[in-house]
Amino acid sequence: MNDWLTLRQQCHTFLSGERPATPAEDFAAMARWCEANDVAHDVYGDGAVVQDFEAKIASLLGFEKGVFCITGTMAQVVALRLACEDRGSRNVALHPSAHVMIHERSNYQLLDHFDALPVGDPFRTWTAKDLDAWPDRIGAALYELPMREIGGQLPAWEDLDALKAHCRERNIHLHLDGARLWEASAGYGRTPGEVARGVDSAYVSFYKGIGAHAGAMLLGSARFIERADTWIKRFGGNVARRSPYVVSAAMRFDERLAKMPAYLERTRALYAILRDYPRIAVNPAAPQVNMLHLYFPVTQERLTQIRDALAREHGIWLFGGAKHAALPAQSSVEWYVGESLLAMPDARVREVLDLVDAKLAAAA
Repeated sequence: MNDWLTLRQQCHTFLSGERPATPAEDFAAMARWCEANDVAHDVYGDGAVVQDFEAKIASLLGFEKGVFCITGTMAQVVALRLACEDRGSRNVALHPSAHVMIHERSNYQLLDHFDALPVGDPFRTWTAKDLDAWPDRIGAALYELPMREIGGQLPAWEDLDALKAHCRERNIHLHLDGARLWEASAGYGRTPGEVARGVDSAYVSFYKGIGAHAGAMLLGSARFIERADTWIKRFGGNVARRSPYVVSAAMRFDERLAKMPAYLERTRALYAILRDYPRIAVNPAAPQVNMLHLYFPVTQERLTQIRDALAREHGIWLFGGAKHAALPAQSSVEWYVGESLLAMPDARVREVLDLVDAKLAAAA
């Protein structure tokens, strides 16, 4: 087992996300939910537990149909491949920080799905004006809401509306990377359906903000999803039983979705606390969703040592992984405001930040 996993399992206080449940706790909760809802296993996706959940999410977001799949990586490349085929252009416009560009190991390129055109400034959200600057014919545009790699930023609602109109007028398939659509909905103060209205297809995740084991859903027109389902099977995504993943999502979905506004309010309160710790910088400057990036005046290696020391000495887990930042001797982490910080009193948050600040001062 990796050393960091061992350390994390020994901790009792978590500053991001939530305390990881044990398999025994998780499976027991799933068993209770299955008994209460008379759940039967599906067979390769056929069965009420899967199809009812697909219909529920499709209705919530205003699409004709959805298909549950194991990973968002699979869902996104399938959607964009089909979109480009329909529009007669292999060019996909997306932000330089898009998940497809950074985390999917160039699968779109190596597996010959489409050609990527990076749009906009790497540190800002992008607009229809940025898209219009490309002279090439574009088949599809991917828009991530919020943009995770730049601290959870959202475009202005008016800019999002303008982008939807721009793509519609120019016959560009607009695909929504909604891995954190639930958080974006709270950030805009609008329903998920209002956010998704006007896009041609969308992907949503259930293991991130919702807390399921794994799983995603691709949504669009009935014909589009029928074709996508065939490609998901071609990629090996048609597992014999989807029910364990669907149950872990369905049992949490309504409660977690309802809590997103509370997570955002807690994030706003935490920004006020962070102002008392000038060694820690935040991005964005004001909260837009219930996630942000924290910047520290130490290297990635030193920040990881601080994390591990606090885990050993105090049972506090700060973050999963630190990244190098653009400036020398600076690093950053992602901070997700979920169940742990929602329940943590301000005084306890300050105690933890005092410990971090002391370590930073010693490092300086």
